[in-house]
Amino acid sequence: MAENQVTAVLIDDEPLARLLVREYLQTYANITILQECNDGFEGLKAIQQHHPDLLFLDIQMPKINGFEMLELVENPPAVIFTTAFDEYAIRAFETHAVDYLLKPFSKERFDKALRKWLDQYEPAAAATPPAPGASASPGASPTQQSLLDTAAESPAQQQRVVVKTAGKIKIIPIEDIHYLEAADDYVKIHTHNGAFLKNRTMGYFEKVLDPNRFVRTHRSYIINIQQVTRIDPYEKDSHLCVLSSGAQVPVSKAGYVKLRAVLGL
Repeated sequence: MAENQVTAVLIDDEPLARLLVREYLQTYANITILQECNDGFEGLKAIQQHHPDLLFLDIQMPKINGFEMLELVENPPAVIFTTAFDEYAIRAFETHAVDYLLKPFSKERFDKALRKWLDQYEPAAAATPPAPGASASPGASPTQQSLLDTAAESPAQQQRVVVKTAGKIKIIPIEDIHYLEAADDYVKIHTHNGAFLKNRTMGYFEKVLDPNRFVRTHRSYIINIQQVTRIDPYEKDSHLCVLSSGAQVPVSKAGYVKLRAVLGL
């Protein structure tokens, strides 16, 4: 195997966990640690600054977790997860064949995960731009994207949405969302604090949001039923849903049936 030079960033809120990875990496002369980060905010900045080849990434961290951080990264590097995450996530990792290290992990287990990645690592591939129309995490491998999609379905990931706006990270609690609107390759999330873009699809949000709280009333709209004040007839076989904010959201014929069912009308 050619010993190509590899750059890495460690992202973990546990100093001892970072120390262990750093010690294990001492036997790999071709791997350089560019930065160690305590949380996802620091991690995101480090990735944008250094563009590393590889991340050693914890999942359960304060502020934003590892999955949420990855969603905000354009052209994400390869990832080896270092985690004490729950059984659900472990099944997701195994299903999508993503390397992970379940804490506490041995040097032997660390070497196995790292060597698996090193054997398929190609420096040129790291600089390849994402294909046009790339989905939720531009540049994510199909395996990483499948992992993020699966992880997003876990209960812990369904209580908030994390977006990046004006270079800052904003956490939007699900209850603050009024409605969602399709916007080309993005979804516009309307809240009482304004609207924010998320590089996801309407189908994704329809799948992960609680169907008893959020209804897709139209191919381009999903509403929070707790924001509904009235439903008005509008043109043939369609309606308008008026929200507490005053927004008027289209309701298709099929969407009206779903909305009535959820509202118990």
